[in-house]
Amino acid sequence: MKQILVFYTLTLLYTYISFAQIDPLSAKDTLAQKAWVNTKYNAMSLEERIGQLFMVSVASDQNKTSTDKIKQQIEQYHIGGVIFSKGGPVQQAILTNQYQAASNLPLLIGQDAEWGLAMRLDSTFAYPWNMTLGAIQKDDIVAQVGKHIGEHAKRLGVHINFAPDLDVNINPKNPIIGNRSFGEHRVNVVRKAVAFTKGMESAGVLASGKHFPGHGDTATDSHKSLPFLDFSKERLDSIELYPFKKMIDTGISSIMVAHLNIPALEPKKGLPSSLSKKIIKEYLKGTLQYKGLVFTDALNMKAVSEFAPKGEVELSAFLAGNDMLLMPVDVASAHAKMVEAYHSGRISEARLESSVKKILKAKYKVGLNTYRPVVVAGLVNDLHTIEDDLLYENAIENAITVVKNNFSILPVRRLDNKKIAYVKFGDASGDTFLNTLKTYVDVDVIQAKDIAEYREQLRNYNLVVIGFHKSNASPWKAHKFSENEKYWVQEIARMRSNNTILSVFTKPYALLDIQDWSAMDGIVMAYQNSAIAQEKAAEVIFGAIGAKGKLPVTAHPSFKVGTGINTKPIARLGFSMPERVGFDRTKLKEVDKLVQAGLDSLMYPGAQVLIARKGKVIYNKSFGKPIYETNDSITNNHLFDLASVTKILGTLPLVMKMEEEGKIELDNTFQELIPAYKESELKDVTVLKALSHYGRLPAWIAFYVSTLDDNRKPSDFFYRREPSPDYSTKVFDGMYLSNAYKDSIYNRIGRQELKSNKYRYSDVAYYVMKHYIENTYGERLDALLNRFLLKPIGATHTAYNPIEQFPRAQIVPTEEDNYYRFKRVQGYVHDMGAAMQGGVGGHAGLFSNALDVAKIMQMYLQGGYYGGHRFFNERTVKKFNTCYFCDEDVRRGVGFDKPQLKNSGPTCGCVSRESFGHSGFTGTYTWADPEEELVYVFLSNRTYPTMTNNLLVKSGLRTRIQQAIYDSLIN
Repeated sequence: MKQILVFYTLTLLYTYISFAQIDPLSAKDTLAQKAWVNTKYNAMSLEERIGQLFMVSVASDQNKTSTDKIKQQIEQYHIGGVIFSKGGPVQQAILTNQYQAASNLPLLIGQDAEWGLAMRLDSTFAYPWNMTLGAIQKDDIVAQVGKHIGEHAKRLGVHINFAPDLDVNINPKNPIIGNRSFGEHRVNVVRKAVAFTKGMESAGVLASGKHFPGHGDTATDSHKSLPFLDFSKERLDSIELYPFKKMIDTGISSIMVAHLNIPALEPKKGLPSSLSKKIIKEYLKGTLQYKGLVFTDALNMKAVSEFAPKGEVELSAFLAGNDMLLMPVDVASAHAKMVEAYHSGRISEARLESSVKKILKAKYKVGLNTYRPVVVAGLVNDLHTIEDDLLYENAIENAITVVKNNFSILPVRRLDNKKIAYVKFGDASGDTFLNTLKTYVDVDVIQAKDIAEYREQLRNYNLVVIGFHKSNASPWKAHKFSENEKYWVQEIARMRSNNTILSVFTKPYALLDIQDWSAMDGIVMAYQNSAIAQEKAAEVIFGAIGAKGKLPVTAHPSFKVGTGINTKPIARLGFSMPERVGFDRTKLKEVDKLVQAGLDSLMYPGAQVLIARKGKVIYNKSFGKPIYETNDSITNNHLFDLASVTKILGTLPLVMKMEEEGKIELDNTFQELIPAYKESELKDVTVLKALSHYGRLPAWIAFYVSTLDDNRKPSDFFYRREPSPDYSTKVFDGMYLSNAYKDSIYNRIGRQELKSNKYRYSDVAYYVMKHYIENTYGERLDALLNRFLLKPIGATHTAYNPIEQFPRAQIVPTEEDNYYRFKRVQGYVHDMGAAMQGGVGGHAGLFSNALDVAKIMQMYLQGGYYGGHRFFNERTVKKFNTCYFCDEDVRRGVGFDKPQLKNSGPTCGCVSRESFGHSGFTGTYTWADPEEELVYVFLSNRTYPTMTNNLLVKSGLRTRIQQAIYDSLIN
């Protein structure tokens, strides 16, 4: 605690020094500012000077009669400013230009944009709410948010943003502040406010601290009635007033005074703070020596509007010490009362001059001495940029808070032993959260009408993730659990059969609804229900990113302010935008064009393309259709036949594992792996040479041809339509091969002669590897791979014989076979040799989607580590990713393909020598580059409707796409 206080103290000291200023309204060119202010003031009539004190309200979505009324007030009463409310940015810009043209002196345009213009306007950007920002431990992120909000405001012609909110929100029942506050810790509120203000004012937009003297500990909405704060002066000084005093020291440009009843500061019963001379003139301007602009809160709010007759409220507010009167109820009456008060001596010239000149100084400071109209062209695009999206993502990542983590359940590891259910509570969508969870592991959605049904449905799951989703439309939306949900959450957490993680997508006070959280194993506070917050919460749960936030408020007696358990990422792929990892998204559009060109040229019916860099998937798209004749579209969940990519994703991982366990060595010969080969010409071929395609092995063997009859149809001698004990090897629907043929395959391999050329790409070595792997472990290759790699890594869309696990429609067809199976090949491996091994070949047979391929390639890229699990030692990956025969013009690694040594080859020629990958006959390709930390996956079914279609191969499209990816790197 002592260290935290020291840190806060040093932080504040630094910010005070860097922000200190004598007059917060002074421009850099003070002499020019003073001359302009004096000239303008001296040229004004009394009516014009008094008019400057008013900032009237208008909404750009109002009808023309209403908006024209404001124009008339500007012309008739010489209004000093306009505050815009609801509407759209383009219409607001048009109205701003019209109003500025109607005014003799440029208007000061204000707006409530605490979390961005979206607080009031459609088609604009919404940054996280203050309470979300309050959870962030890096204040520079909050400063960036403030700067971006300021830039948006300035682009729209807004000169003052009535932000930041300086209220210390101690009362969870506060109906009007809540999420608008940075939290309940006064020092954290100041830190965030200083950062936000510094950022926003650096963009040339004035800040306004509100709601003085402090609106954080009340359960009353001042829009409806007058809140009562019955606290001592000492309490107010230590909590409510603390942020305002510190922000005054740092030179905030303006302060907004709230409508509050505070007896300790204003003894007159029921007098709102906004009308109190003691609070404004004597304390704020006198004791605290505040020299910036002082605004009233909206004077049309019931807490003050009903306090006096028309016009009197505005006059009273001015006499109390306010400089600018915000949203007067009746401008005509108020203006007349003010003129009358001047002539009667109630308003002195000095008093009027003080406020009007401050307003003029503010106008000069924001550049209204050289006013230019708002440019409407391109406005909407300028108010929502890629930089905004990146900053929002970064802010949310840094805000998400783990408030409970029993047994270190977060991040979730060991996916191979998890059976996970998702239960959604709340009345808003949780689709993004669920879909992101599903990118890591299979997740079943459970719905029930009562707790008995929940217990029954959840009893076979060992991990339940509950998402509590409430509206993200505004910070005032309801955040509470329903009565049923309160009960259900507790009872689900108490089930002994499972661990439970709750992710909360609303304000932290939601946790107050439940008395006892002891049974809940993990709680993740995401603060908001935006799509990014949902995505990032899922990434925290599965360890793609760590949790860094701290609770800005006390969310529950068990979870005090400042609670936050940091978790570390465990190297799983996350999701982000191209610019986050150094890509230019405009240049990446070339990838879309190239893939579409492939579709248009009939190279393939459908494709998936994925790009990941630095552990972030930034491009994952699907194109085309499963077949040309359908209206269905390829989705990211479709599975493609990987063909020879199986070599490095299916067989090679098991070979590498065996090498680490001492069960195989790279200099082992074929006769050592299969003793029956001791008389074979292949006997001395080593594992190293075979997997480097340097063993002079035949490219492939057409085993299936010898099983056809004279009519070139599957022979009844070898095949049966129904399975039996002797014919149990399923090749296809209604096609079962004799079990005896397995020996024929390996006997035929043993009879092969070595080829003369030293380098020859060959499938044959992988038949041998499969045989040895299965004999060594006494188990099928697919079962071994599933247990060792696929389940632990979360490859939920990867399988041999996918027809046994997935709907046929989810599997992309590979060919209309007219030579062996004589049907559409869909859900079964295309490669004939793998099909004759029951769909499980060492060289082919795996089906997958692009994301699962990327997970395995990312694991290799990370030296054998992924998701908190070390699959291989880093040295093992390096050993197999070495080109041992480069001096012999053989580019291959051990299993992995490597970049070309000369002009042409398997890559674009733009990759590093450390890179590796593989391609597949069906039109698949994947490549990883450790130097650029980049993974690229291309999947297609170029063999449909016929494998004779070589347009994809001839075009070099896959490597042209690779070139486009590298060309898109910013550096």
